[in-house]
Amino acid sequence: MLPISQYKTILFDCDGVVLNSNFLKIEAYRLTALEFGASKEDAMRLVNHHIEFTGISRNIKFAYFLENILKKPVDESSMNHLLRQLNIEVERLLENCDIAEGLEKLREKTKQAHWMIVSGGDQEEIIRLFSRKSLLKYFDVGIFGSPDSKEEIVARELKKTTGQPPALFIGDSKYDYQVAKKNNLDFIFLSDWTNFFEWKHFCKENNIKVHQKLDDLNR
Repeated sequence: MLPISQYKTILFDCDGVVLNSNFLKIEAYRLTALEFGASKEDAMRLVNHHIEFTGISRNIKFAYFLENILKKPVDESSMNHLLRQLNIEVERLLENCDIAEGLEKLREKTKQAHWMIVSGGDQEEIIRLFSRKSLLKYFDVGIFGSPDSKEEIVARELKKTTGQPPALFIGDSKYDYQVAKKNNLDFIFLSDWTNFFEWKHFCKENNIKVHQKLDDLNR
């Protein structure tokens, strides 16, 4: 692991890293399922699936919800309805969520590096939210998210001149680590806002460097 000032590319997950939004997203999935007509039990089954596969595209989660939980066809009308409703709930709930401290200081500390967001959240939704919160200025490469998967985004962006090594991925989920490892990226796990309840065991088992919050990287 290099000093952070030596990386040329830094990739950030969004939920649980830049924004304290993981548990708000959980509530958004629950409310979306209920609005769709699911029982409380089936809504919680979707929530548990979402938590287990944090970072995976919502399109994949809703396909699972329709096919495996509700035993309904995965049709365009249902998918569009679910995606639209989740978008409404997320934007409403995340409007006042906490932003990671130390972003500006870290940007100055790593001014030689290209920054990008690599999220499982909806790309346009994140762009709108970051615009309202004046966060776009930090991420010179861009904000990337669903419907593309993190694997697709990282593989694509690392081929560009703005994705040169050495590169670091900062995340808060098992999936983030798996994507980083698959692409030979250094990885830091942030623990304060994660919804990955087994993170201590997982990070110890895989010898993953852990910090509590983003601002710790400024020390």
